[in-house]
Amino acid sequence: MGFLFCILVGFFFTVPFVGCSRGLPQSSQPAPMTVLDVAEALEKTKNVLLFDPAKKPAFSPVNQSLSASTSSSLFLQIQSRPSIRKSSHLDYKSLTLSRFEYDLARVRLLTTRLGMAINGISRLDIKQLDNRVKFRVEDIKSPVVSGMSEESGEYFSRVGIGKPPSQVYMVVDTGSDVSWVQCTPCFDCYRQVDPIFEPASSSSYSHLSCETQQCRYLRYPHCRIDGNCVYEVSYGDGSSTVGDFVTETITLGSDSIDNVAIGCGHDNDGLFIGAGGLLGLGGGPLSFTSQLNASSFSYCLVDHDSDSVSTLEFDSALPSNAITAPLLRNHYLDTFYYLGLTGISVGGEILPIPESAFQMDESGLGGIIIDSGTAVTRLPNNTYNTLRDAFVKGTKNLPPTDSVALFDTCYDLSTRSSVLVPRVSFHFPDGKVLPLPAKNYMIPVDSAGTFCLAFAPTSYSLAIIGNTQQQGIRVGFDLRNSLIGFVPNQC
Repeated sequence: MGFLFCILVGFFFTVPFVGCSRGLPQSSQPAPMTVLDVAEALEKTKNVLLFDPAKKPAFSPVNQSLSASTSSSLFLQIQSRPSIRKSSHLDYKSLTLSRFEYDLARVRLLTTRLGMAINGISRLDIKQLDNRVKFRVEDIKSPVVSGMSEESGEYFSRVGIGKPPSQVYMVVDTGSDVSWVQCTPCFDCYRQVDPIFEPASSSSYSHLSCETQQCRYLRYPHCRIDGNCVYEVSYGDGSSTVGDFVTETITLGSDSIDNVAIGCGHDNDGLFIGAGGLLGLGGGPLSFTSQLNASSFSYCLVDHDSDSVSTLEFDSALPSNAITAPLLRNHYLDTFYYLGLTGISVGGEILPIPESAFQMDESGLGGIIIDSGTAVTRLPNNTYNTLRDAFVKGTKNLPPTDSVALFDTCYDLSTRSSVLVPRVSFHFPDGKVLPLPAKNYMIPVDSAGTFCLAFAPTSYSLAIIGNTQQQGIRVGFDLRNSLIGFVPNQC
């Protein structure tokens, strides 16, 4: 139980911060202030624009050091977009703004998908004339963002499709269930790094009929005249994929899994440029994790601007030092992973936010999910305002500057090499606390020294823990025991 206390913090390069508030028991309290390495962050903003994947293989054969560090026999290497495609942006601010556009569309997608599930709304049927005509993606209604670049902040793994396996990059997404890959014949396909998958070259490729359980699990199934199943998925950023729903062999490293239901996309459009498809890690029955019958999975997301490699692991137990929280589900939509968050603290002070602000109600609204595809954490307006005000109170010594896009709390750190900022921590039941490193919530938006508080308000009922706050932390999903575990610095 918290208690009232007063603190006085003084450092030779800060203005003393004095405050009285509901605090944490001393034994469980992270340090109230933490160091942000400004120089290191700015160096990364310059390097990411120079990195050329063509001069450095993004994925080598399974990295031996990664193999030795994982307890799972089934795992993939995982890394960020700059490692597979050179940035087309001339400066870091334009790259950042394009990521923000994608992120806004991503949030609209997740909230719209949830609203449709709660209200029982079906998407407009796609029209199909016969077996060989082009699918009508234009008949699928979804929010569209125009003028977007291919810089989305996604994370990728290299996966083998078919028998013998054709290697392709796939977006790793905990907010989706259906896995899919671009296929020939391709009526409309975007650019990808690898050759487009050819079903005719695979001995394990097999159509699913409309009578199969896998087809019935699709949210919007459709049937060809010949009785074969057709899938369609539309994403909030204007991306979409339509094609045959089939079973195929999926190869992870040296391990192969037969008869995995995936989409074979013949008509694909949008912002997946570079990747050959998507690996769905959501909680529904069609997700890759569900088809594996995995008891758990975990990932560690490297920095957006890094070419480093980490792992996506299956059936690896949460380590004993994991900071755990309840994994909750929404019976209206089983895709999302809801997090049992009880509070947030800033600078060692628990914010005056009721626990109900983080909880889902009986109608399926509210609650907070953890998502690998959303970059910036979204909090309900009142919750965000409380967090921001507390953070501003603890950073009075830092020079403020103009807001940038969705960020309203920014600072000019162009003359600093490092600064102290209030520690932001997430709180879970039983007194468990996850302190975030400063670089996970004070991020550069240009190369000139503008840093912003990387949280944003949302008017939607759904809150989201984004991947910026997850970077450098191994996030584990214990599906059997309904727990989410966090292990800092375990990539």
